[in-house]
Amino acid sequence: MSDKQLLERFNALTRDWRVVVEDTLETHSSFVAFGWRGAQPVVLKVVRNPGDEWLCGEVLEAFDAEGMVRVYEHVAGAALMERLSPATPLVNLSLAGRDEEATEIMAEVMARISHPGDSLESFTTVETWGRAFQLYLESNDSRIPKELVEEGQQVYFQLCATQRARRLLHGDLQHYNVLFDSARGWVAIDPKGVVGEIEYEVGASLRNPYERPSLFASPAVVSRRLRRYEESLKLDSERALRWSFAQAVLSAVWSIEDKFSVDDTAPALMLANALRPML
Repeated sequence: MSDKQLLERFNALTRDWRVVVEDTLETHSSFVAFGWRGAQPVVLKVVRNPGDEWLCGEVLEAFDAEGMVRVYEHVAGAALMERLSPATPLVNLSLAGRDEEATEIMAEVMARISHPGDSLESFTTVETWGRAFQLYLESNDSRIPKELVEEGQQVYFQLCATQRARRLLHGDLQHYNVLFDSARGWVAIDPKGVVGEIEYEVGASLRNPYERPSLFASPAVVSRRLRRYEESLKLDSERALRWSFAQAVLSAVWSIEDKFSVDDTAPALMLANALRPML
């Protein structure tokens, strides 16, 4: 939608949901406001266009605050949520040299939010997300080596075909989407909502912190993180590794779809190339 339409929708929702706005933040995908509803601190998120964040409120409602930020109101493309405080991001620990502690916290949050749920039919699946591989291969773009995309696609759909215990996942559970709240502890925000097995959930965290490739693209760090996830979540670390490789390639494809610059220094491709020899 246009900026004018977005602002009109935002203003209508602040009236309907009785939000007093203190501050705003604009991203490439949404318009976010921080404020109050009565004595309750809240965050209002209005998504620009239909996409993987369009049903954010419905996804949050499905998780029912299990390790996830609470949602108070929602419609398609918008959600009114609890405001976390002080909202310190988990990435700060990793960047401060405390990545082992950050990985343990990530595993704990992953365990709290990953559950089968009652109904999965209304949410997208990892199979649907994987269609982007073929769309890229059919395009004229050459920024990602064709053989890497083909290998990522092959690994991805082999895993899709052999999944176990599918459930609703966050879909983008990484260090910038886990925040500390003084009352609730570490809480996940901004779920995409995708149906797949628990091993899929690991991939986003292995690609981060994106500004520290010496950390996330280190085979030793990858192995350490995977061991911790395996111990804490009782998952199959080999499947998690393969998912993480395929997702890293897919993430680079999505970056191109979203008009971002992608070259050999792109974090997703750096991780894909680091993981490739480990498969």
